[in-house]
Amino acid sequence: MVAKPLWLENFIAVYEKLGTDNLVALDKVYHSEVVFLDPMHRVEGLNQLLSYFDGLYENLLECSFTVDNSLIMDNHAAIYWTMTYRHTQLNGANPIVVEGHSLLKGQDNKVIYHRDYLDVGAMLYEHIPVLGFLVRKVKQRAGG
Repeated sequence: MVAKPLWLENFIAVYEKLGTDNLVALDKVYHSEVVFLDPMHRVEGLNQLLSYFDGLYENLLECSFTVDNSLIMDNHAAIYWTMTYRHTQLNGANPIVVEGHSLLKGQDNKVIYHRDYLDVGAMLYEHIPVLGFLVRKVKQRAGG
């Protein structure tokens, strides 16, 4: 088993404690020139990333991450995670569970590249009235 580099240990520790009240902790693990991508956005630079997260967390009642596994090679890592969150306007504010993974690159003991891979339908679209019904029907038809 490969030992986790310090930048990855710090990243996982921050994310597993990340909540709506401590987003400032992100500046400890991201490089000032970070590039962050998810299925809906691309953000460059630490200040833009912190603003992006402020917006994401604005209507969240709670959000937690559990890192289930990680693969490490040199200054790259893939982490597999489970996110559980509650949003004021989705799923009746009941918990939504989403599994995903992230490709990370470390530089100067911080994350300089972060790309998330997840099912946006499971995270968001399926929990919006009318649209959620349509997304679930499309998924059912595509699956057989």
